Amino acid sequence: MKNMKMLVVAMFLLGALPLAMAADAAPPRVAPTDAKNHVGENVTVCGKVVNAQIAKYGLKGHGKPVTFDLDQAEPNRVFYFLAFGTEAGGPEEAIAAYQGKQVCVTGKITMPQPPPYMLIVDRAQIKIQPNAK
Repeated sequence: MKNMKMLVVAMFLLGALPLAMAADAAPPRVAPTDAKNHVGENVTVCGKVVNAQIAKYGLKGHGKPVTFDLDQAEPNRVFYFLAFGTEAGGPEEAIAAYQGKQVCVTGKITMPQPPPYMLIVDRAQIKIQPNAK
């Protein structure tokens, strides 16, 4: 009987292991041009910030969002993300932080209409990548 209980516990733990490992796994990394194939998924999209635009209107308590195009600018944009500047620096600070740089953004891809985008609620979701050599 004791061996049977040990076997059941061991089977349960082995069955739960893939779930535990999946929770800790990093989201898959996709190219900006491939983001349209991952709508609704939590992924990491990496590319170069080639354009930034400050929105006309802001959100109370957050200020004006900035739209950052990755790899291709409007009107041919393939993916973009929205982020906010710091309270002290405003949207200009966000542009200065990311314009022209290689970045990776992690979050859920949304696409109510093309192109796909990601809303960044925490700037920790944006990672500046070292220059490729």
